[in-house]
Amino acid sequence: MKRRQFITLLAVTTTVRPRSLLAQQKGKVWRVGFLASSGEAFASGQKVLEPWVTKMRALGYVEGQNLTLDARYAGGNNDLLPGLARELVALKPDVILGSGTPAIYELQKLSSQIPLVMAPVNDPVGSGFVKSLANPGGNITGVANMSTDYNPKTLELVRELIPSAKCVAVLMSANASHPAMYQTLQKAAGALGTELFAVTARAAADLDAAFASITEAKCDAVIVQSDPPRPRIVTLAAAARIPAVYQDGQYVNEGGLAGYGPEFGALIAQAATYVDRIFKGAQPADLPVEQPTVFLLRINLKTAKALGLNVSPILLNRADQVIE
Repeated sequence: MKRRQFITLLAVTTTVRPRSLLAQQKGKVWRVGFLASSGEAFASGQKVLEPWVTKMRALGYVEGQNLTLDARYAGGNNDLLPGLARELVALKPDVILGSGTPAIYELQKLSSQIPLVMAPVNDPVGSGFVKSLANPGGNITGVANMSTDYNPKTLELVRELIPSAKCVAVLMSANASHPAMYQTLQKAAGALGTELFAVTARAAADLDAAFASITEAKCDAVIVQSDPPRPRIVTLAAAARIPAVYQDGQYVNEGGLAGYGPEFGALIAQAATYVDRIFKGAQPADLPVEQPTVFLLRINLKTAKALGLNVSPILLNRADQVIE
């Protein structure tokens, strides 16, 4: 059941180039780079960039005609990002998209001239990417998912799903924003009387060991911090028979138990409007960073039943999407 289909975001100021300049752009083939620490697709086969490509087509940009796309994926291994970022910068694209804080962090070190579009990241101000959301002031702008702000809600969702939960694991990666996110959970956990168990899987290869630690610690649930998608987490959570709650709703579509947060596809599609505006002459420094204003609660009842969980009718009533 779906009550809200789309993410609504703050409006962005547009800058229009003179007609003479626009005329000169006819026939130009724009080059866009894309960098993500995730793999190319979710477990279902849906490509991470698909919503962006669809939106770009709607804006008049078609790959192979007036658009060249160079995408690089680290496959869950952030240690590969520096080399992949160097590859993209060397291609001298008109714009580079970075999905996730680790990607933008590496790109920022390499160029202060190429426009960088966040697609999305967690805390662009706290990470030092922009001076402020309203006035970025440099070569970086784009979309922020503000995961730190709604992190306590994720813990509340865990407690609603599993009222008896005493120990909750928090799965993190090498994402530089995760320590600050964990601190917000610690404050919320103290108020709820919940013990947290921090686990870091820097790369996809570390996930097996991470879940082994979670199982050994006898955690009642796991919170997966916002990050570029690592679909194997769903498989490992199912194998360990541990309820997992995500900040990215796509995991719920892939078989994850529940999620609370903005729609990732809508955020990455919104990044296309930034690319379009930059192509038309806008400067990243002048384009305010957009934030999601609608957050969706998703529950996968199939997974709940497999875990032997009874989801309360009240919680189901509040859900924006229930997979049965």
